[in-house]
Amino acid sequence: MKMKSVFTLTVICASSILFPVSAQANDQLAASLCDYVAADDKNRLRKKMKETRIKLRNVFSGISCGGNNLLRHAMVNNSEKTGKFIVKKLPKSVLASNGDIDWAGSNGHSASPIVAAIKERAGL
Repeated sequence: MKMKSVFTLTVICASSILFPVSAQANDQLAASLCDYVAADDKNRLRKKMKETRIKLRNVFSGISCGGNNLLRHAMVNNSEKTGKFIVKKLPKSVLASNGDIDWAGSNGHSASPIVAAIKERAGL
């Protein structure tokens, strides 16, 4: 019984130490991805995704760059190469239901090549 409580205490202490590091790493990863999109650096974006073994479709909804998702962030920063890369990596269903085309129209980005890529890929 004593061994069980010592083990439980050890697990609790270890988990309290590990989780903040993971959250900090995720914040740093998101910041890096946002920076690469803003700089229109597709190669560094791909390299970072490969190094961290993430797929864009799995993390897209969880990343916010200044209140915008990655596609909107690319449109705001005129990052055509990275924007088109993101469009290619996302499922068509996400592109169709995300509302990025409407957002682009209401924010003056409707002529963006990224919007054209979204429409083409999603079949809109």
